[in-house]
Amino acid sequence: MHHTTVLLIELGAVILGLGILARFAGRVGMSPIPLYLLAGLAFGHGGLLPLATSEEFIQAGAEIGVVLLLLMLGLEYSASDLVTSLRTQYPSGIVDFLLNATPGAVVGWALGWGPVGIIALAGITWISSSGVIAKVLADLGRLGNRETPVILGVLVMEDLAMAMYLPLLTTLVAGVGLLAGGLTLAIAVVTAGLVLFLALRHGRIISRAVSSENPEMLLLVVFGLTLLVAGVAQSLQVSAAVGAFLVGIAISGEVAHSARALLTPLRDLFAAVFFVFFGLSTVPADIPPVLLPALVLAAVTIVTKILTGWYAARRAAIGPRGRLRAGGALVARGEFSIVIAGLAAGTQPGLRPVATAYVLLLVVAGPLTARWTEPAVRALRERRGRRASRPDGPSPIAGGAQATEVRAEHS
Repeated sequence: MHHTTVLLIELGAVILGLGILARFAGRVGMSPIPLYLLAGLAFGHGGLLPLATSEEFIQAGAEIGVVLLLLMLGLEYSASDLVTSLRTQYPSGIVDFLLNATPGAVVGWALGWGPVGIIALAGITWISSSGVIAKVLADLGRLGNRETPVILGVLVMEDLAMAMYLPLLTTLVAGVGLLAGGLTLAIAVVTAGLVLFLALRHGRIISRAVSSENPEMLLLVVFGLTLLVAGVAQSLQVSAAVGAFLVGIAISGEVAHSARALLTPLRDLFAAVFFVFFGLSTVPADIPPVLLPALVLAAVTIVTKILTGWYAARRAAIGPRGRLRAGGALVARGEFSIVIAGLAAGTQPGLRPVATAYVLLLVVAGPLTARWTEPAVRALRERRGRRASRPDGPSPIAGGAQATEVRAEHS
């Protein structure tokens, strides 16, 4: 059979299958990311039916998927939003980094990995999934809750940190020297600062330059500009993803809104291809040996993310119930953990299966913790209060005081 014919058949089957999986995920109220990863595992190296012809095309689509993920992320924020979050949320960002990057670094060191693998695994456990969390908050009807701006503030800090972290990781993966690595990081910092400055002072001019009332022209200009900047950034070892993120920040206002509407279906398509390609590149037989470290990491970082949300919400003077909701909502990991693993997988063989197992666990656990962390803790405290008020427990006066304290804590 002709090569092009086989390519079309394989791509058609893959994309149709992704559509079916996305529909099923929507019906059961879960993120489709774990299903995409499982599909890639099923049809990748060592899977049930390897894709021989279309893998190269899917790889190129996966690169575009990463670029579009970061572009859409940048379009969500204005430069003023980022600056405000940087000023007000930086203590929460520091706590988030210390609590959630440390477990990944420790496990990477315990597995005997080199510096690249340790830093990559630290990033994988650190960064939450903005896409999954935003969908969960909308599904639970919490977008208007007091703790939601706190959650978004933590996510913004992580996204800003990605603009520094990804160039550093890319430099380490490339194996350049200390001087060249420092220069690359300096370029990234200066570029990010310059883009923020231009967006704050001249954002309207930049947006007007790419604006068009014709949706086709707007799509082509924004998409083409993003790919061009991403390619230039990649050539400078700054990371294509960071270049795309900065393009998104530079575009604001009504133009950003229109661009999001046009690019969302394209983002969803290529992001799905990206997750499938990551699964295709992972050998299923490599996952069982690393399942225990992935389970340990998942258990520890569920707790550390809940503590992060508790700390950030407490700084905003939000009550205990809101603090628990904030922490539970931050648990999900997803697209950016896979982006990090994809960058460093070539230098650390064990990283890909660990990241796949870890993301599969937390992209499923994240919506559950968002929904049930606060009710579960509340039920546990109420049970303890009832035990304390029993006749065989402490005195009625002490029990009544403790029950009053519990009720006051939740008021």
